[in-house]
Amino acid sequence: MRKFSLIMEKSQTFPSPLTGEGKGGGENILTPPTLILPHKGGGDFLYCLPMNSKGISVLFLVIAMLVMVTIGYVFSYLIPTKQKSVIFPIYSNQAFFIAQSGVEFAIRYCEDQGWRGTTDGIFDLNRLNGISRPLGNGTFTLAYNNAIGDILTSTGQITGSSENRAVRVSNFLPFLRLIFDPASPVPCRTPPAGTIPGGLTRNQAARFYIKNVRTTDITLRAFSASWTGGGLLRRIYMDAGAGWALKYQAPAGSYVSGSGSRNFNQPFPNDRQTITPNQVITVLLYFNFNLAGDSDFVTTFYTAAGDAYTFNLDAAGNQLPTC
Repeated sequence: MRKFSLIMEKSQTFPSPLTGEGKGGGENILTPPTLILPHKGGGDFLYCLPMNSKGISVLFLVIAMLVMVTIGYVFSYLIPTKQKSVIFPIYSNQAFFIAQSGVEFAIRYCEDQGWRGTTDGIFDLNRLNGISRPLGNGTFTLAYNNAIGDILTSTGQITGSSENRAVRVSNFLPFLRLIFDPASPVPCRTPPAGTIPGGLTRNQAARFYIKNVRTTDITLRAFSASWTGGGLLRRIYMDAGAGWALKYQAPAGSYVSGSGSRNFNQPFPNDRQTITPNQVITVLLYFNFNLAGDSDFVTTFYTAAGDAYTFNLDAAGNQLPTC
């Protein structure tokens, strides 16, 4: 095996154009190291090793840039993925609050609409079933059927997303305050003789029963009424178990359908009606026309504070049945 060796040669001295002549008439500059490699067939190859540090710096710079580009690519991939994952809990929270808003809607419906059986076989409260309303970035949908359980379910759904949350309220009826009494006959016209104040024409009267399902008293002080058809509302009676008490008597020709709220106008104590918890009272509306051809009777009672309790006597819109 042939040997190879690394030799250093001293270059010829020559004046330096930058630094001038050095000691001895010039500068001594070493030539790059020379590698002597054996060659087949005799002789040697001389190979000078490069000593330029600029090339190495460029190489390291290229490597560093490649590393930085790789890191940047990884972050550019991970950040959008993280943002997408954050959307799911945001949508979930939004759906939850939308579902809660649906419960509030249902409670207000209870307070305004009451609860009763109707001639079309649907309870007013059961009309909540299937109600859907858009709200914010989504929609709430209600489900209620008191025939299979007193449970209200409100589901919040985000538009364009599969995210949804449900809020369930058991024992829902106590959220009601003043309702149609479910244990009494449904609203009807022409009450039987002997069940209305004397001197009234039976086929001009509408009768219904209301109940206070709250734990506090409710005192009614005013009313409003509307119906389909002409004619006038003449009187309002209430019976709390002590006989009929006249609460309102309209001046001649004054109260037509949709005339707005009117205070009870009889002397104290008949200028108000207090209903205690779980108490049922009978209400009689007396008109100046026969009720056979009219429908959509809606009556609202008000407290002194303005709380309203609405009773739709003919929610089906197909006339009141005969008592």
